Amino acid sequence: MAKKTKKQKIQITPINIMSYPVKILVAWKEAIKGNRDIRTWLIKNGYKELGIFVFALNNDRKSRLWLKDNGYAHLLAMIAAAEGDKKAIFWLKNSKFEILYKMALSIEGDKAAKLWLQKKDKLYLILALQMESVKDNIEMNNNDPHKINP
Repeated sequence: MAKKTKKQKIQITPINIMSYPVKILVAWKEAIKGNRDIRTWLIKNGYKELGIFVFALNNDRKSRLWLKDNGYAHLLAMIAAAEGDKKAIFWLKNSKFEILYKMALSIEGDKAAKLWLQKKDKLYLILALQMESVKDNIEMNNNDPHKINP
């Protein structure tokens, strides 16, 4: 006789749509660039997801979980897509997160995506380029034989 198993409760996290004033997007870019004061300001002033994103972009596991669990799976998917995760790329595209989809492709070096962003909204291109720089630096450090990575 087989044991009955309890049905697992599936938790669905709502997805928050990105809609930020230009000055907040510029602040986000500066936080991504490494400005800790602006990152802290974002976290403390109603834009916690953007500040946490900066940590997640830099491979902080807890920050990635926070994004997923607090309705910002689309931001996490953009990071994963920018790291080559095919499922994340597919999900962004099919979930109609067109800008995040193009940003992820751009971060991976896709020239057509960069041109699309340039035509659509240069600020998103600038954000993608800053994110690309961060990911490139991480990759370079990971491949540097003179550095020990824990």
